Amino acid sequence: MKNVDDLIESAAELATRGLSKGEIADELNVSRETASWLVERSDTAPTGQSAADTNERSVGGPQDIHVDWSAIGRDSKRMEYIAAAMADMLAKHGEDVDLTVGIEKAGGPVATLVARELETDLSTYTPAKHQWEEGDMDDLGGTFSRNFAGIRNRECYVVDDTITSGTTMRETIDAIRAQGGDPLACIVLADKQGIEEVDGVPVYSLLQVISVGKDE
Repeated sequence: MKNVDDLIESAAELATRGLSKGEIADELNVSRETASWLVERSDTAPTGQSAADTNERSVGGPQDIHVDWSAIGRDSKRMEYIAAAMADMLAKHGEDVDLTVGIEKAGGPVATLVARELETDLSTYTPAKHQWEEGDMDDLGGTFSRNFAGIRNRECYVVDDTITSGTTMRETIDAIRAQGGDPLACIVLADKQGIEEVDGVPVYSLLQVISVGKDE
């Protein structure tokens, strides 16, 4: 991804493939509001005219930061190195934790490698935003996959690729606690807001991405 026009084109492609706006947000590592804006901008392109030819559509967008970590994600060895660094940051919480929870989709593969480094079981959680199109998400619910380990009143770590507002992380923490689990710490590749904790659970990141400048 080089610019906003590339994001608009990617959002249009994903929408054409039937992904919800919440899933598009997850794929592009942007907020739900940004994903909605990108899809709406793609709908304004005149017939036969590409997003790159209509730069005016990228004006007035939401304040957000797109994080492209595909250079890491496309290579298993790089992923191993990153997971080792993330596991090292979590290890300070002791040796009794025996479960790592990955937030789907992108957090799942990262969590798998972190779990291997920490020698824990693996669980995955699909957040409600994957069903989201418009409006409030209160009537939607996330799910833990039955193909992986259950929470079963266990202490655990939570792993995702990026964190923007903390909404998805908060939902995951609430879901873990509803199952009787005890989330001790969260780890992400990139933090776009400088979030240090969510509902009393510390959040660690390899990178903090801070936007500097005044809103127009």
